[in-house]
This record gives sequence, C-alpha cells and structure tokens, in this order.
Amino acid sequence: MVERAMMRLIRQRLIEGHQDGVNSVEFCFDDQKILSASTDGTCRLWDFDSGNEDKCYNTHDQHVTAARMSRQNRFRFVSAGWDKKVCMWDVETGQCLWSGSHKGIVSCVGISNDGSSVVSASDLDFTLKVWDANTGQMTREVKDLHTSTLTSCNFSPNDDRIVTTSMDMSTKFIDLKTGANVLTLGDHINIISGCDMARNGRWFATCSWDKTIKLFDIATGSYRSQGPITLSKYHEGCISSCHFSPDGSMLVSGGYDLNLVIWDVENAIHKLKLQGHSDWIEDVRFNEGQDWLVTASKDSTIRLWNLEEADMIPAVLETKKSLGLKILTCTNCQKPFSIQTVEDSRTTICVFCRMEERQYTVIDYHSDSQNESLPASPPGED
Repeated sequence: MVERAMMRLIRQRLIEGHQDGVNSVEFCFDDQKILSASTDGTCRLWDFDSGNEDKCYNTHDQHVTAARMSRQNRFRFVSAGWDKKVCMWDVETGQCLWSGSHKGIVSCVGISNDGSSVVSASDLDFTLKVWDANTGQMTREVKDLHTSTLTSCNFSPNDDRIVTTSMDMSTKFIDLKTGANVLTLGDHINIISGCDMARNGRWFATCSWDKTIKLFDIATGSYRSQGPITLSKYHEGCISSCHFSPDGSMLVSGGYDLNLVIWDVENAIHKLKLQGHSDWIEDVRFNEGQDWLVTASKDSTIRLWNLEEADMIPAVLETKKSLGLKILTCTNCQKPFSIQTVEDSRTTICVFCRMEERQYTVIDYHSDSQNESLPASPPGED
C-alpha cells in the first residue's frame, strides 16, 4: 500500500516511438529535449514538454548500445553500436561527422564533459579507445585493461580520468594523459553493470548484478579503511544502471527487476521505489533541475517521472524524522524539505529552489586532501 501511495504522488509520462528496446536515454538542451538510443538501430531526439519526436537518426546498421551528448557542446552527439562503430553526429542535419571502429561490438561509449574527447570500448578484445571529438582521430588505445566485456566507460567530472566497469567484476580508473590504471576497485560478487561519479567529486557509485550498489567516499578516501557503503534490499534482481543528481544528494538506480529506486546519498538510505515499465530498465538519468527522472527500457518505451511531490509522501517524511532530520517548509514553494539538525538553522529554501537560483558549479576534487584518496597505484540473475 505504501508503494501504491508513492505512485499516486509521482506523476509519470510515457514516450513511445522506438520499435525495439531503448538502451540509453538522457536529458539535453537545458532539459528541453531527450536523447535516446535503441536496439531498433536509431537514435531519437524528443521534445520534453510534448513527448513528440523531433528527429530520428538512422545511426547504425544494428543495435545502438548508447548515445551521449556533452553538456558543453549540444550540437553533436556520439553513438556506438553492434556494427563495431563509434560515430559522431550533427544534431541538426543528422550528418555523420566522423566514425571510428573496433574489432568487436562497441559495448559502451562516453563523451567528456567539455566535449573534446570520446571514449569507447569493445566486447571482443576488451580494448578502450579515446578519440578526438572534433576530428575522430584516435588519441589513445588501452589494451588488456579488463579480462571480460566492459559494461561502461565514463569521464570523471574534471575529464582527467576515465572510469570503466566490466563483467570481470572490477572497476578501473585510467589516467587520461598516461593511460595508466591508477585505481582498481573490486567490491562486487557479480558483473558490475555501471557506475557514476557525483559532480562535486565526493561520491562514486557502482551498481551490479549482485543486486547491490557500492558507494565510495573518494573525497576522504574512507573506503580504503572502512570499505564502501552498501545499498541493498530494494532491488530483487540485477541492477543495470545508476546516476547521481546534479548536487550529489540523490542517486537513482534501475534494474532488470523493473524497479526504479531513489536513494538518499548522505544518509545511505532508500527514499523511493517506483515501478511502471513492463521489461528491464536499461538506463536512468536525472535532469539538471533534479525534479524529473527519465528511464529507458527494453519494453521499447521511455518514461518520465516527476519528483516535485516526493518529499510530501508520508513514508518519506517519517523516514527522515526517524533519522533525526529536521523537516522545514520552503519559503519559496511552500513544500516540505529536510536538513540535518546540525545544519545552519537559517536554511529556509529547498534544494529545487536553490538549483533554480544559481548555476551549479563543479568542485575541483583534486584538492590536496582529495588527491590522497586516489593513489598512484591500485590498492591491493539469479
């Protein structure tokens, strides 16, 4: 009954149009558009307000594994597919600006935050390649990084490292300049399906087929002595993807159990569990305002989830109170929000209103104390 009550307060919108499973999805163009990639061989651009398809790009001859757009250059996006290709596309014309190739299926692709570089990985030789986003020239190739298929490859917030996850149950941090593996994490007991790093550089998360999420406090390096924080119990099946909210306060995860789970990061607790898709959830993303989620599913649909009323759900409020959090009413929008009781009592505006009032600033996580948490050599379905 609690889950049904949550569903009534979380408005959903359905976007249909793909002819097969949707493998990746994300907000773009200041949250006014949505970019998706599908097993039907296409990438599509959707209008957020209407849900209508703006453009359809016939990008690959076979399944498209992912499509990503840089926050800094939104007139191009990169895609990867089973046809062994990585391609850069012009958003307006649909023209392929350049393409590169791997020996096997390109299992994952990412684009740097500044839009200057692309990273991709193959499932045949487990090779990682870095490309110049403007010319398509390969600038680095890293071989023998993993012993099985790479499941994700992403740039760090400052674009100086690439983080990869693999079916070999390991996560690796690669220095972009040298190509050296500077950190290896191996805290899961099954395939690691994805990862994400909070923009402020404090938290790093991995998700796995072992039904858990591991949270690493990389700013303090506490995971080295205490181990990562484990988030579990709310997924009954394999977890496929995870993503931090822009301010790092929330993490969302999606799974093959059809569950969409939102986590309170600072308190390491479950906040909401939502359902709506009829098949595997393949990808999850917050928008910049962090009041909407978008999900991609094998059921060929995209769903939008509105979180504006999430903190008004009684079960959410009770959980926060039990943790000793103080519940206040936002002076701007009049909605309830929580703060730590030890926080500045002058805080009167909720996170959504704060996000509207200022442009989010990426914190340099390579301050002296933070650099210590990333050593120059690595430590030690049912």
